[in-house]
Amino acid sequence: MLSQQKQYDIHWLTGQFRDQSKESEYRRAIESGVRSDSRLALLLVSVVFAMFGITDYNLLGTTTDYYWLLSMRITVVGTCLLLAFIIGRRGGYASTPWLHALPLWILAAGTILIVPLRPESLSTQITAIVVAIMAFYLLIPNLLTIAALASLFLSSGFLVAAYIYAGISAGDVVRLGLLLIMSNIVGYSALRRLERLQRKQYLLLNEERSQNRVLLSEIKHRKSLEAQLRMVAEHDDLTGVDSRRHFMKRAKALLQRSRLEQTPFCFFMIDVDHFKRINDTWGHTRGDLILSTIASVCQQSLRPSDIIGRFGGEEFVVGLPHTLPDDAYAVAERLKQNVAAIALSGELAGVQLSVTIGVAIATPEDDLDDLIAHADNLLYVGKRDGRNQVVMCGEST
Repeated sequence: MLSQQKQYDIHWLTGQFRDQSKESEYRRAIESGVRSDSRLALLLVSVVFAMFGITDYNLLGTTTDYYWLLSMRITVVGTCLLLAFIIGRRGGYASTPWLHALPLWILAAGTILIVPLRPESLSTQITAIVVAIMAFYLLIPNLLTIAALASLFLSSGFLVAAYIYAGISAGDVVRLGLLLIMSNIVGYSALRRLERLQRKQYLLLNEERSQNRVLLSEIKHRKSLEAQLRMVAEHDDLTGVDSRRHFMKRAKALLQRSRLEQTPFCFFMIDVDHFKRINDTWGHTRGDLILSTIASVCQQSLRPSDIIGRFGGEEFVVGLPHTLPDDAYAVAERLKQNVAAIALSGELAGVQLSVTIGVAIATPEDDLDDLIAHADNLLYVGKRDGRNQVVMCGEST
């Protein structure tokens, strides 16, 4: 917890994360926005810096100093436009912070050079310097440390140039220095606050995303558990067919639909012959294996529209929607034959499996309990008459 708190701690002086890996991660995250904002800011600054060439012409005319100023402005504007293009394609605090620092130093040097070329306009240049300092901090996107160093270089360079070329007194230098220091303090404080707020917002956004990922993972896990619980509730854990409750639910719905659509519906009750003897002779483990094998064969013998469930013990039930009696009888006969064809191996190699099936035909008055009772009665008729047969409406084979 303490290491995480340290990682997310923001330096009080620079406004950056103390942890360098976290700072690099943040810079990469804002890289795209920094590129577009820096490019736009440099374009605007270049236009403003170039427009002052009109003022130079009005004050100096076509003099040597004017051409020096014009050359300097063209160099600064051209360099800034080139850097705007490069930053727009390859800029970013994470890998190239120096690239974002270059325009500030170039603009600062160009602004300082105006003093020896136009010393008589010092009073108007003071306002321009204050505006430039604010622009360095707040208009042109940059790290706080870079903006502060470039602004201090601009401030100190301007004071030195004003003292040397404009001939101001030491008292004026002090007064100008205090004004520029105040401008730097205001700009530094504003950008520092902005840097801290942006990083805190980044942390909050990351925390929200992390919580959302945890929440999504929890939802996914819960859905997985629900699916597993539903699977356990709906299927018999031994044979894999429908559990009794789930089968009854599905069968009732199919029977009700057949009534509404006036289509035939048939019902099987299946019993594994002599299953108690199998359990008593080879044990419940072998009995369970035989039961699951028979259930698998029964599923394969049915049609996709049919449903099968374990009714209890060695008994299975089957619902056959849209099925005529003759077709139901054919399905039951196929199922019986497929079970008889099961070839067991090992110590069970000599065991011959068989099932007895009672087939009930639904009438408009029958509900599911009636069908179960009819099929169960027919099943016991088959068991009484020797097992291994299909019994339907008093007929057997």
